[in-house]
Amino acid sequence: MNIGIVCYPTFGGSGVIATELAKGLALRDHKVHILSYARPARLDTFQTNIAYHEVDLSSYPLFEFPPYDLALANVIVNLIQFEKLDVLHVHYAIPHATSAYLAKQILAEKAAHVPIITTLHGTDITIVGSDPSYKQVVDFSINQSDGVTAVSEYLKEETYNRFDIRKDIRVIPNFIDIERFKQTKKGHFKKAISPEGGKVLVHVSNFREVKRVPEVVSVFHKVLQNGIEAKLLMVGDGPDRQKAESRCRELGICDQVRFLGKQEQVEEVLSVADLFLIPSGSETFGLAALEAMSCSVQVISSNIGGLPEVNIHGETGYLCDLDDIDCMADYAVKILKDDKLHARMAKNARKRAEIFELGKLVSVYESYYKEIAAGMKKGQ
Repeated sequence: MNIGIVCYPTFGGSGVIATELAKGLALRDHKVHILSYARPARLDTFQTNIAYHEVDLSSYPLFEFPPYDLALANVIVNLIQFEKLDVLHVHYAIPHATSAYLAKQILAEKAAHVPIITTLHGTDITIVGSDPSYKQVVDFSINQSDGVTAVSEYLKEETYNRFDIRKDIRVIPNFIDIERFKQTKKGHFKKAISPEGGKVLVHVSNFREVKRVPEVVSVFHKVLQNGIEAKLLMVGDGPDRQKAESRCRELGICDQVRFLGKQEQVEEVLSVADLFLIPSGSETFGLAALEAMSCSVQVISSNIGGLPEVNIHGETGYLCDLDDIDCMADYAVKILKDDKLHARMAKNARKRAEIFELGKLVSVYESYYKEIAAGMKKGQ
């Protein structure tokens, strides 16, 4: 198949999943065209069967902000016309689903019947899409898509609750490359982080307010108070980094916390982790938790959103109520002090992650593309 994939280029879940899906499809001899305003973070090497198309945002004095949605629609039109796309798959509703609909209308007179599939990832529904400034446009654009998927049952239900959606939403969960994300021997790295042989706790996020980054530091502080020798590695960057650093200073634990910034090879950090902390206030899936689990790392998380669909309480880690720092610290101490429990949960975490293996879910998307395309032909 000749497949177009539209995504954001950032480190966020939607961009990561879209790019990894493109790679998986390309390995199966599909020709994939990735559209974005910058090269996606995970598209870091050349790969046969993948073509990257940058959406050029020309700057004019008239525009305070260049109209990305219109420029994207124009690139989509050209790709459908000249590359003969079989399907267009847009990730994140705003404005990608809208741009895809506009392109389809432009090409209507030329009988270019290309299926448009929209994958909902999270904040495009729960935060941005629900804003009154965008809600009706998002509502319309989703309903005009030929196929709609969501990354979790939680997000599917939230979409139906927040919007007037008449389309069937298929749940296809996020996935992971279990060959890349697996525990490897990094003893030298762990010794450099913790020379005295203590435990290593890890948090990975974009450091936005919803990730509760200062709370990660507070949980870690309580772990230390329970007599556990440990270090905390904070991977990522964002607006709440300064708050987290301030919390470290307030609690007097700066020597035990290291801020590593954004890391391309996050699996190397996860390979030295003894525990992963994710106390988020909103997670429609929890890709960072899945990456940790694939590296045989147990997860302590909040019990909101899609996290309970990934992290199984008592098996792969533990779930706590939002902002219950004591609960998270208590469970962290429980795991770190019990070697048998630690080993059992590490094994369970990896086994659970294998359910979300990339190849399995690329096959699901392939079947879905064919199903939607066949349905369109039948309806013509």
